[in-house]
Amino acid sequence: MRIISLSTLKAFWVGNPSRKDATEPVLAWYRHTLKADWASPAEVKQDFRNASILKDGRVVFNIAGNKYRLVVWINYAYRVVYIRFIGTHAQYDKIDVQTI
Repeated sequence: MRIISLSTLKAFWVGNPSRKDATEPVLAWYRHTLKADWASPAEVKQDFRNASILKDGRVVFNIAGNKYRLVVWINYAYRVVYIRFIGTHAQYDKIDVQTI
């Protein structure tokens, strides 16, 4: 899969020292996703059992033992993953995951 973009993920932990603990879990997700070849939401669910599959290609991943949430939009036909949001649960609760 192609991931757009790593810089968004880096900005999350670089921008706030208290989020340094997200570095390794996010990079582990990133490396795994780069090697993936997901053609459907079911294939995402096979790789990440705790992922929440939403409508219109949106997927929510729990990161760092469920401390953070990562929301992506996946274009399965082109094998592209777009980072839409990464943040704490409190930040996640304030967004509309379908419109970000």
